[in-house]
Amino acid sequence: MAKSNTATIIDHWVSLKAQIAKLEEQEAALRGDIVAMGAGRHAGTLMDAVVSEYDRSTLDMEAVREKLTPQFIRAHTTTKPVSSVRLSAKDARRA
Repeated sequence: MAKSNTATIIDHWVSLKAQIAKLEEQEAALRGDIVAMGAGRHAGTLMDAVVSEYDRSTLDMEAVREKLTPQFIRAHTTTKPVSSVRLSAKDARRA
């Protein structure tokens, strides 16, 4: 892959991530406004929003790991291949 094409792809991705972050902030604010309306069905023009309130139980995995043996944890742990991409800002002197 040509270096300039690589830079274009990465720069475009960074631009999209910035746009997505702004949209996610707006989404969170609107969701908060809808939740503040309280439980029930709330009518929009294109769709309705249903706010449900309930209790959710979660498992404290740190406490569980303290109680279980490392052998038990290994026996019940699955591993799968993944790919990771991280972005890092360029040093202005290298740019």
